[in-house]
Amino acid sequence: MALTLRFSATSPYVRKVVIVAHELDLFDKLELVNTAASPVDLKDTNGLVKDNPLSKIPSLNTPDGHLYDSPVIVEYLDSLSNGRKVIPVSGSARWKALRQQAEADGILDAALLSRYENFLRPEQYRWTEWVDGQLNKIKNALIHLESEAEQLAVDSTITIGEITIASALGYLDFRDVYNWRPIAPKLANWYSTFSARESFQKTIPPK
Repeated sequence: MALTLRFSATSPYVRKVVIVAHELDLFDKLELVNTAASPVDLKDTNGLVKDNPLSKIPSLNTPDGHLYDSPVIVEYLDSLSNGRKVIPVSGSARWKALRQQAEADGILDAALLSRYENFLRPEQYRWTEWVDGQLNKIKNALIHLESEAEQLAVDSTITIGEITIASALGYLDFRDVYNWRPIAPKLANWYSTFSARESFQKTIPPK
């Protein structure tokens, strides 16, 4: 079965997908195609549009068609696993994991938007209040996740919730977007343990 993943080693959404692939013992089934996706690339220089008309990564080419974005790809990989799952099948555990994924993806969305504003937009057009608004979203989500930190798993019971939270925290550190540890010390303690997982270590983005 051919699974071709359009990826960038620095994308936190890609990292989430690849962590899941490692956790489910599916990584060896992936063919990785390095793809630089830019929100200002209007010429489709890398041919990404034929795989994903939104011109975003990750995008996964499967026997069932081209799949995007990361939550859909994660669910697809989970469906292929004959063993453990990262998305609980039913009940409150399922909805909690999916909500945590959405919350952590929201942190990533805000982090990327603030980074685009500061690094891609010409300086004379940058909107400080916009960046402040995105950083405030990050802060509010972190405060909420801090209240749940003691319930987060670090062992084989981890779900897509924990995986996405860790990916988001890793990206905040990687791009130095937000100094989050002072407002989330319990989350920081959890992250220090989770980040030692083999799947997380194998997906550390290059500097």
